[in-house]
Amino acid sequence: MTLRIAVDARFTRIGQHDGISRYGASLIEAVSRQASVLMLISDERQLALLPDLPWAKINSPLSPAELLVALRVNRFRPDVVVSPMQTMGSWGRKYPLILTLHDLIYYSNPTPPGFLPLPVRGLWRLYHLAYWPQRLLLNRADVVATISDTTRALMQQHRLTRRPVRLVGNAPQPGAVARDPAQAPDKTLLYMGSFMPYKNVETVIRGMKHLPGYTLHLLSRITPERRRELEALVPAGTSVVFSNGVTDGEYEQLLRTATALVTLSRAEGYGLPMIEAMAAGTPVVASDIPIFREVSGGAALLVDPDSQGAFADAVLALADPERWRKVSEAGLRRAAQYSWDASAVQLVEAAQEAVRQHRARRPAG
Repeated sequence: MTLRIAVDARFTRIGQHDGISRYGASLIEAVSRQASVLMLISDERQLALLPDLPWAKINSPLSPAELLVALRVNRFRPDVVVSPMQTMGSWGRKYPLILTLHDLIYYSNPTPPGFLPLPVRGLWRLYHLAYWPQRLLLNRADVVATISDTTRALMQQHRLTRRPVRLVGNAPQPGAVARDPAQAPDKTLLYMGSFMPYKNVETVIRGMKHLPGYTLHLLSRITPERRRELEALVPAGTSVVFSNGVTDGEYEQLLRTATALVTLSRAEGYGLPMIEAMAAGTPVVASDIPIFREVSGGAALLVDPDSQGAFADAVLALADPERWRKVSEAGLRRAAQYSWDASAVQLVEAAQEAVRQHRARRPAG
């Protein structure tokens, strides 16, 4: 029997994806090839970044009505509901529920995402002062999903849930065209990600003083205030370009010509740009932290995130054409192990388990 899965798509951004938005949209499209999918949205503009599938409009996830959202979702009679976040309201639900926890970054880095309204940002900080609120949220589900073994281990370490925890992985976008390995790379370095303090972009910028002739492209959107802070750190005589956002096409073109994608983040939920770069055949220089070890599988050059010198040495090692080729090929092999279709299989299996768990806990009669 084909499962009827309602997927919470209300975290889809307007105009351009962020990480959660792309994860949800990509997973929806892949799962729709294996199950019947209903997308739950809160703004019809979200449909521009979602696949052409049945949808229903409900309240914003940031609305007070979220407390009773399950009463509205009950009317659709889904076999299971999947949320790419852990905050979906569940009071009064009659359906199996999967909630997703991507990472625990905000416990050690409590600055909330800037797009949240001011009152929600205040609650966000309070929420991350202790683990018990997270436990309350996750234990409302029948199954909890996460995107990496690294996060799953942290969840076990902090005893965040009594529910089964299942992996539903992230993946690069399908159809990525790998670069021509015979074409020498430009002396350019790419950074794709936010500019929050834990991302440690400062060390990358300062490290450019050891890389004469290279240009660092900071690709993501950035506030004027944060840009001024980082511009003040640019070493004299070096080339650092603030793009303030690029299209998917521009990003793909830069990946096909750059020497490497670089990130010295001190914490990460997954690091999707790492897989995107490897899928394009572009080497990655990244911080030596558990999640990057897991995702790269030995195919990236991992360095001490506090060492400008180690960062620069890794980039300079790629100036050797043979070394660059070997790292490029290793990345291609690693990226080939990730796909949205594989993630969809994981989600459908988790959904089937959620149905069983829900039935087992439902009172008899």
